[in-house]
Amino acid sequence: MNAIPPLLDHVVLAAPDLEVTVAEFARRTGVAPAPGGVHVGLGTRNHLVGLGGRSYLEIIGPDPEQPGAAGPRPFGVDRLAGPSVVTWAISPPDLDAAVAAARARGHDPGPVRPMSRRTPDGTLLRWRLTDAGPGEAPGLLPFLIDWGDSPHPAASGLPVTPLLAMSASTPAPQAVRGPLAALGTSLTLTTGPVALSFTVDTPNGPVVFG
Repeated sequence: MNAIPPLLDHVVLAAPDLEVTVAEFARRTGVAPAPGGVHVGLGTRNHLVGLGGRSYLEIIGPDPEQPGAAGPRPFGVDRLAGPSVVTWAISPPDLDAAVAAARARGHDPGPVRPMSRRTPDGTLLRWRLTDAGPGEAPGLLPFLIDWGDSPHPAASGLPVTPLLAMSASTPAPQAVRGPLAALGTSLTLTTGPVALSFTVDTPNGPVVFG
């Protein structure tokens, strides 16, 4: 089993207080995450850290400058008691072909929808993504993402904490392995409560989140 999932695009660390979580990440790792941008209309913003290669960590939380977000904010950031590794994304070479192939193998990744965010320098990034699909253990199955013509976040000179490993626990690992295979990826799974975790190499040594 690969310690790092094939096709990994990014890991999502969500938090009810973005500023506090970013400061804690910097304290634990010795690496300060870079401001990513604002999800206009969704009430969130993020900071980013490279994980090596074409992968990165997204630290996301409420944007205090968007207090009137319509509906729940992404990843349930308003309901979290503290930082949590909530999900992950893969980036197949052809998003639409990957969705069709997964459905043919018995797993529906969900509909493809467009999203965007504005970077600190004003650049508008646009991408397409799926949901993980209905009825799955929250966060254990990745969503799929296609950055199209937008520059990939990992290629923007981010500070880097190389990813050493990523894993998850679930009461029924076998029920997750099938859909993961249908998506063309894999994840180290153990039996236990539903949880995601990852380990990064840092100036302070290996650090585990989750």
